[in-house]
Amino acid sequence: MDDKCSLENILQLTKGASDLYLHGTSESSTENIHQVFHDLLCETLKTQHEIYKKMESKGWYPAEQAENQKIQQTKQKYSMQ
Repeated sequence: MDDKCSLENILQLTKGASDLYLHGTSESSTENIHQVFHDLLCETLKTQHEIYKKMESKGWYPAEQAENQKIQQTKQKYSMQ
């Protein structure tokens, strides 16, 4: 398995963990459990971002830059709801 494939797999696993921690945070019945899931979610999101930046720097995860006009239109669309 090459580096690109390894990072793709790690990124997918990290995204899955983030999803689970998000649900755990929102469904927590006590403040202590909520805080544990919240902390895990934040750490996992940081890790996910670091993996993404590494992949992007190597050209393995190209990201298209959004036009400012489209960003503003999207913000306006969702701020009305």
